Amino acid sequence: MRIVITGADGQLGTDLRQALSGHHLTALDLPAFDLTHPDCGGAIVAAEPEVVIHTGAYTDVDGAERNPGLAMRVNADGTQRVARAAAHTGARLIYLSTDYVFDGRETRPYIETDPTNPINAYGESKRVGEQRALDGCENTLVLRTAWLYGRQGKNFVKTLLQLAAERPVLKVVADQRGCPTFAVDLAGMIARLVTHPAQGILHLTNEGHCTWYDFASEIVRLSGHQVSVEPISTADMPRPAKRPAYSVLSANRLHHLGFSMPSWQDGLHRFVKAEPAAA
Repeated sequence: MRIVITGADGQLGTDLRQALSGHHLTALDLPAFDLTHPDCGGAIVAAEPEVVIHTGAYTDVDGAERNPGLAMRVNADGTQRVARAAAHTGARLIYLSTDYVFDGRETRPYIETDPTNPINAYGESKRVGEQRALDGCENTLVLRTAWLYGRQGKNFVKTLLQLAAERPVLKVVADQRGCPTFAVDLAGMIARLVTHPAQGILHLTNEGHCTWYDFASEIVRLSGHQVSVEPISTADMPRPAKRPAYSVLSANRLHHLGFSMPSWQDGLHRFVKAEPAAA
């Protein structure tokens, strides 16, 4: 199958290239492929894909708060260009979105049909991107994921492992709850969904949920570092962008399709044991 991956050098894109290595892949990323360029869709059309997996995005949450215009140009306008290119070639579009499209006021896992109401610029840019993807290409599957970490690039797990090796005490927010997701597991499930007819919106994370404090405590335990992890509140660590207090995504639709993901604990165990920084 001919597959285009945008953001191919990123955290998820790197693992997608491996998970989909049996297919004919066209890997697109900066600097040659720039989502803010009006003609970026040309590279997709030229590849004549059967599937376009759009992972390319502006993902700096606090950076988006400082520069919402750039986030919107990449995540919304860029997605519109990708969707139109996919539609032009008759390709299926798989668009990666985020739990941050929700405001975090719920107390039970969000389902795909719940109303979106982002509380930060990043979430708003991805919410608009979702709509542009669905409007721009008839055969679209929007995948919302959360708290992503992997072997490529920067992420919470890598940062915490580094800090655990340097500091005696780590203070971590304990009043935000979500679903940590290992990029390898996400890529593996996307590889299975490539040939599945599902359309619309689908939530896709590792199973289970926790707070950042719970997550950090498990990272430290698995790494073997002798460091104290202390819970703090969001108010104790102000940041430019607000985060939803509760952004747990329901896996019910995924289960109804006949699929399931490993638990977040299982994914984290495999990552930490394979990560040199954990030693």
